[in-house]
Amino acid sequence: MTGGAPCARCVIGGSRYFGKRLIARLMAAGDRVTVINRGSSSPPPGTIHLVADRNDENSLEKALGSRTFDVVVDQVCYTPRQAEIARRVFAGHTRRYVMTSTVEVYEYEDSAELVREDAVNPRTVPVDPELPRDDPEFLDTHYGEGKRQAEAVFAADPEFPYVSVRVAHVLGGDDDFTGRLDLPHSRLRSSGGTPIAERIRAGEAIAVPATNHPATYIHLEENADFLAWAAGEEFTGPVTAASHGMLTTGELCEALAEHLPGGRTVFRAVFRSVEVGEFSPFSFSRSYGMDNARATRLGFAFGKAREWLPRAVAETLGKVN
Repeated sequence: MTGGAPCARCVIGGSRYFGKRLIARLMAAGDRVTVINRGSSSPPPGTIHLVADRNDENSLEKALGSRTFDVVVDQVCYTPRQAEIARRVFAGHTRRYVMTSTVEVYEYEDSAELVREDAVNPRTVPVDPELPRDDPEFLDTHYGEGKRQAEAVFAADPEFPYVSVRVAHVLGGDDDFTGRLDLPHSRLRSSGGTPIAERIRAGEAIAVPATNHPATYIHLEENADFLAWAAGEEFTGPVTAASHGMLTTGELCEALAEHLPGGRTVFRAVFRSVEVGEFSPFSFSRSYGMDNARATRLGFAFGKAREWLPRAVAETLGKVN
């Protein structure tokens, strides 16, 4: 709050997973929350709903009108073109712009040490306007590159106060749409198309790289807390959102097996993935765990991944008491 008046927050997207939890936190804090989406879903009661296509600059400008915000949190910026539109439209309409980015911006890193934000400096990332960003298949397979170049667009304007929250792999909740932990409709499979929990139930082998590295994770509730916290701060630039401690494929599978009667974890080391999706979604042939020291110095208190992991698994498998 500033001078007792509610803060004006805007969330672009935010209709599912940690996005909807972010909106709930902002509203609980007494903020005046505006939600922008295409109209396919209704935001929570009490919010201001603006319908616009964020890929259409005129549509976004028309919906925005003369409104101004203390901060905008962009949950659905995946390409440099989307970033360019947002930067032009929101210039002069917000004091800060918080973009939800990803650990995948470090997809070319391979470091024995935890990776700091300066490992990928968005001011030095080239932006290629010729890439087929409108092709969903291209966008899906170049997710990290899209986020990296989107960050670069925001960073290119020194007058635009932006934050890129580089979120670790998110776990938890009974509405985890990625299906990495269970769920027969999962789009992320292990070992040739079977959900990882099903393989543990059956004691079937789970393919992992011959050299398999641990990774950084964050619980979805902690990530919603982080985004709400970041919205109220004054810092700019890239910042990491990741719980303390890294998790191995073995730890994740053991946590799953605890909830699967008779379940057994069996790994099969593969030197090279022959087909997309063969490796477990929790296995990594490169090391790029994230260093959360900057956010910690700025005042955010992260939890420990090993402490919340059992809860996350229970939530996702629908086994919370």
